Amino acid sequence: MTVLVTGAAGYIGSHAVLALADAGHDVVAVDDLSAGTRDLIPAAVPFVQADIADEPTMGAILRDHRVRAVLHFAGSISVGESVRDPLRYYRNNVAGSAALLAACVDAGVRSLVFSSTAAVYGAPDVTPIPETAQLAPINPYGASKAMTERTLADVGAAHGLRWAALRYFNVAGADPQLRSGQAGGEVTHLIRRAVMAALGRASFAIHGDDYPTPDGTCVRDYVHVTDLVAAHLTVLDALAAGQSALTLNVGYGQGASVRDVVHAVERAAGHKLDAPIGRRRPGDPPTLVADSTRLRRDFGWTPRFEDLDTIVASALAWERKRGG
Repeated sequence: MTVLVTGAAGYIGSHAVLALADAGHDVVAVDDLSAGTRDLIPAAVPFVQADIADEPTMGAILRDHRVRAVLHFAGSISVGESVRDPLRYYRNNVAGSAALLAACVDAGVRSLVFSSTAAVYGAPDVTPIPETAQLAPINPYGASKAMTERTLADVGAAHGLRWAALRYFNVAGADPQLRSGQAGGEVTHLIRRAVMAALGRASFAIHGDDYPTPDGTCVRDYVHVTDLVAAHLTVLDALAAGQSALTLNVGYGQGASVRDVVHAVERAAGHKLDAPIGRRRPGDPPTLVADSTRLRRDFGWTPRFEDLDTIVASALAWERKRGG
């Protein structure tokens, strides 16, 4: 089966390309390179520089390569930027995805797995968060993903496209063979920022220590990127077998605080990390932890890297390799 990956030169997309190729799938990589890094894609994988919003071009790519399934990662992902420039997020994430879906329907694509986010839940008052929790995004990024989920459901119902939306929690880490990891762009992810600070390449601060959590800092569910893409392949198989309309959380169901992350980085780096306390960031929920029971029970997802120290060690190894 030929699988097209959008956002293939990005952090998660590049790992998905590797996982698909490792599993023996034919892969086509698509990215507009506005944020991605071309050298994260193996030379043996066909690559096309294109914008998912360009429906005629995407349709031609899908038909030329006889694509039957799509893993859709392309989109804008910064919460802060989405507040400053919401139109960019509704244009890229909602309108762009709609154009891609139109191309998929026209080209006869059978299934699509969408990269969604826990941000669709907003600041829920339940922990862990089940897929049945109310969607109440508190920023344009989360809203754009929720809108795309609805678009996907409507298109699937109207045209028979089998689909799944995977709601990620906090993705981190790097490929165990160090073939890919986070690269380029603004350093916004907590673990990457802490690792970069440990290497002397960035500053770091804890944004608030007065939250209603065990140590006063925000708690998040960190999931290794390799386990995340394994979930995509598992769900892709389920769609190929005839399932559809799947909405699933991807997380470990256990939280780590910002201080936990700092201590893990210190253990991996072998020295203390300067981590002053700063002000809270607006809109940061105290705790976000996934209920991933359905993914584990119904689809057999079995994580291999369910450990904060393992995640941090891989991120540190990648940054050391990347930085020389």
